[in-house]
Amino acid sequence: MSLSDRDFTRRMLQTLAAAVGIGIGLAALWVARDALMLVYISALIAMGFSPLVKGIARPTRTGRRRVPRVLAIFAIYLVIVTLVIILGLMVVPPLVSQARDLWARLPEQFDEFQRFLIHYRIMTRRVTLQEAVQNAPAGSGGNAVSSVLVAISTVIGGLFRLITVLILSFYLLIEAAPLFHYIIGFVPPDRRAPVATAAQEAVRKVSAWLRAQLVLAGVMGVFAGVGLALLGEPYFFVVALVAAAGETIPIVGPIIGGITAVAVAITTSTQLAIEVGIYFLLLHQLEANLLVPKIMERSVGVSPVTVIIALLIGGSLWGLIGAILAIPTAAILSVILDEIRGHRT
Repeated sequence: MSLSDRDFTRRMLQTLAAAVGIGIGLAALWVARDALMLVYISALIAMGFSPLVKGIARPTRTGRRRVPRVLAIFAIYLVIVTLVIILGLMVVPPLVSQARDLWARLPEQFDEFQRFLIHYRIMTRRVTLQEAVQNAPAGSGGNAVSSVLVAISTVIGGLFRLITVLILSFYLLIEAAPLFHYIIGFVPPDRRAPVATAAQEAVRKVSAWLRAQLVLAGVMGVFAGVGLALLGEPYFFVVALVAAAGETIPIVGPIIGGITAVAVAITTSTQLAIEVGIYFLLLHQLEANLLVPKIMERSVGVSPVTVIIALLIGGSLWGLIGAILAIPTAAILSVILDEIRGHRT
């Protein structure tokens, strides 16, 4: 075998080995996609709280930190947990009471809702609640016991993921500087300063997104709860909680909250449903024309076209979680693309 044949064979083997290695790596990433998603969510939370931690623990003029970084992170987590507990004590008791009342009156309200649909010729005949449950799309279980077990396992799995995200984001905040120095070591020395600037910009945008989400959810939840209580909406705590949670889902979330409020109001009266629908329409206009432009677009800097494209792609890949993470991911990608374009220019 000549030298050129040996070189060709060696290069072919190297190419084949590289292709196999890339294939194995992609397969491993696909298998571990759920764990990687938890890591990514934890990283986003750490990026969101990083400016706050930096502001609390920033050095004084003498060079000493006002508060140790670990203590600053722990204080932030303690404040968040305390606020969640206080909010839970304020919301959970009436929420449980109204949810129990709603469950007890569910058959009656289901019949009232059917009468409304039949009156406007949307339905042709009445069905019982049992028939509606039996005709619903089947889940993974074939009976009530398996459905309950699946629900319990889902709740336990969700709690485990939540605890994992909180713990991992805590350690990512602690180890932020060493991790950044380690990663940036792979960047050529002449490009480290621009990359560091781009990383700071990405952190700023993710932090702005997290603040915007919290502000939007809080404002819309309070406005929905107060307005529905004044209008006489039954179970307004439940509906307000749905509206606040829906604000974490761009575009689709407010629609879900409004539809839920109107559906609950229809069981009381048509007039109340119309009033609730008008009120949520006004809330949506307030959010779309005042809150989102001032809080989200100006802070995060993501155009509406980019938001829609990101929502479509994120929702197709990861469903609800992908839609929620679409905007911060788009913001990070925009920073990366700006850095690549600036480097080429």
